[in-house]
Amino acid sequence: MNFKISLLTAAVAASMAGAQNLFAWDYEGHHAVNTLALASLPPDFGIELTPALKTRIEYLAGEPDRWRNISDLPLKQENGPDHYIDLEDLPLYGLTPDTLPIMRYDFVEDITRARAAHPERFPPIDPDTDADHTRELSGFLPWAITENYEKLKSGFSTLKAFQSHGGTPEEIANAEADIVYVMGVMGHYVGDGSQPLHTSKYFNGWDPENNPKGYTTRRTFHAWIDGGYFRKVGGIPVDTLIVKIQPATRIPDADDPDAFFHYVVNYLVEQNKFVEPLYEMDKNGQLTGEGDKGMEGLPFLEGQIVKAGQMLGNLWYTAWLDAPEDRYLERQLDARATAQGQN
Repeated sequence: MNFKISLLTAAVAASMAGAQNLFAWDYEGHHAVNTLALASLPPDFGIELTPALKTRIEYLAGEPDRWRNISDLPLKQENGPDHYIDLEDLPLYGLTPDTLPIMRYDFVEDITRARAAHPERFPPIDPDTDADHTRELSGFLPWAITENYEKLKSGFSTLKAFQSHGGTPEEIANAEADIVYVMGVMGHYVGDGSQPLHTSKYFNGWDPENNPKGYTTRRTFHAWIDGGYFRKVGGIPVDTLIVKIQPATRIPDADDPDAFFHYVVNYLVEQNKFVEPLYEMDKNGQLTGEGDKGMEGLPFLEGQIVKAGQMLGNLWYTAWLDAPEDRYLERQLDARATAQGQN
């Protein structure tokens, strides 16, 4: 199956090219990430992945971007920062990737303290461009991935309790539906993380005030990487990329919350290393999609899609393996069975 990037998707992306409204991969890219991740799962995975459920998981890859379709400020504030993290900002807060706190509101507290103690480090914020009050933030992407992983573990805990302690067919089906929803949505954020521009303050053109290497400053660069380039070269060849996916493996030390969180952070740090090389490829004409030279960027972008698919599959697989017993629910189900047996 060859998923083409549609003109409609391109038009929507172009119309929402504001600083906090940039997508990471167009819908077809996110769809491909979830498709590749599904290919990594073993046959005995925790739910039966029927064709219909796979289609649902693939569709849900676009859900967090669809939440951007309305302009209500509470949703914009809650949703927007989950799609990125500007790793270059961390020194402003006295932090490094290794010292990031595992809970998002501890990070907010770090930002608040640093801004209060060192206001000279931070340029003033124009309130006319900050209606959703997110300009003081540097993004929450590692927390969005981690929190969705925890939700998926919870979903598998519930399912396992229903399966082993007398859940009804309806309860089991609902628990599986919850799992499918979280699997699909969390795939979006893992896909965001593989697009290097979503890990950087240079997310849509280099800083024109500090650009000694002459990188592009055009405000269409992000949209071009997200999907314009793939559209130019004919789409994302999912059938070709899927053979590069390896069987999902458990994430090391996933039972240690700090180790798991920093595993996610390190995934983003590794993608951030490609920000400047991406700008170099653009400067060298390797991302035009025209001629042999302009096709040289294709293997890199396809590789980022594969990388996200592999990471996502490992996350799903680990959540299933590491889901703890829900002893409270098990006791409730046992009590229900006892009561039913007495009637």
